[in-house]
Amino acid sequence: MLDKSPRPTPVAVPNDLAAHWMPFTANRAFKKNPRLLAGAKDMHYFTVDGRKIIDGASGMWCTNAGHGRTQISSAIAKQAEALDYAPPFQFGIPQAFELASRIAELAPAGLDHVFFCNSGSEAADTALKIALAYHQINGQGSRIRLIGRERGYHGVGFGGTSVGGIVGNRKMFGSLLTGVDHLPATYDREKQAFSKGEPEYGAHFADELERIVNLHGANTVAAVIVEPMAGSTGVLPAPKGYLKRLREITQKHGILLIFDEVITGYGRLGFAFAAERYGVTPDMLTFAKGITNGAAPMGGVLVRDTIHDAFMSGPEHVVELTHGYTYSAHPLACAAGLATLDIYRDEKLFERAHGLEPKFADAVMSLRKEPGIVDIRTVGLTAGIDLAPVADAPGKRGFAGLNSAFHDNDLMLRVAGDTLCLTPPLIITEEQIGEIIEKVAKVIRATA
Repeated sequence: MLDKSPRPTPVAVPNDLAAHWMPFTANRAFKKNPRLLAGAKDMHYFTVDGRKIIDGASGMWCTNAGHGRTQISSAIAKQAEALDYAPPFQFGIPQAFELASRIAELAPAGLDHVFFCNSGSEAADTALKIALAYHQINGQGSRIRLIGRERGYHGVGFGGTSVGGIVGNRKMFGSLLTGVDHLPATYDREKQAFSKGEPEYGAHFADELERIVNLHGANTVAAVIVEPMAGSTGVLPAPKGYLKRLREITQKHGILLIFDEVITGYGRLGFAFAAERYGVTPDMLTFAKGITNGAAPMGGVLVRDTIHDAFMSGPEHVVELTHGYTYSAHPLACAAGLATLDIYRDEKLFERAHGLEPKFADAVMSLRKEPGIVDIRTVGLTAGIDLAPVADAPGKRGFAGLNSAFHDNDLMLRVAGDTLCLTPPLIITEEQIGEIIEKVAKVIRATA
């Protein structure tokens, strides 16, 4: 598809890239052949040399409403002029309370309290700390064990890394937290390959929790944390019935269930939260990314009434939960969050994503006959495309795909090892879905 729209003016580039140690990046390779961005609008980024790149990744799973939304940037600017910062400890701002109320209205009934932080990593660590503290104040201080899942991702704090199950994210950092165990991953390629939506096979993977509980004793387990869709490991949707089974087992043993919805929250799976899609209400739910459309750092934890209320005891002048961050409920982030929720509501973007899901799935599945494809998974407006790895060089083909997409095909996508991940903004059109798939096909052929 030939793009004849005007190109933006090239932007000056610093002549030395050495000082910036980039996160989750192959720094040496990047600095030899940089992927530098200078602007963004709607479905596109603009490079420093003026090229227009279609965004197949929502930035990093977060710009669900597309880029350059003036409603959001205007709200941030207005807020910055009125109140640039306010301390969140012992003081508050009206916007934080309004935003918390609106988030709680979107969440499943019972998740009525919001604790704000600044990222998905902080949200995961916050939820884990709340779980430990909750059992402590309930007289069950022996419940200190935290259960994650293999191939799970819960950020990069010590807590989130410990319960996370992506080997490459853990192996450099020693023992991390003790008292952690992991459920098996929910993925079995032999029985689930080329699934649209939730795989039919795999609900029984939840039963492994019974074995872990029997091994350690229910009275030692504080919480289980899982993603309804494991995104960062390559898009692994929960099998049908899996989350309900986890809920049954955790309730049976008095264990808290935490859904990490940092990626799945705010429309990615066609609902405000994946908990609604699956009809399962956890005890806590973490969010970030889409809450501000990526325009300002923000995260948070939605907490059940029973957990929140358990902390509201003792003298009223005493801090109930000794936890928080300097930038919790930052004024600019709150302004961005409120404006973002307005856009989601007014443009019905969650409903839009739900309606586009089957068309998106069909389009992505059309790639299954391309060379070297070993599996494709789709759920909501998300897809993982597994490429056959290069012998003795895992991740090399995926990295080549990242470069081919950006430098040769004017496409941004995400890679997880040798998996190409597509997570476009919810404003995408059917025509743009077709454009992205055409470009992905070229990337696959170029790296085969």
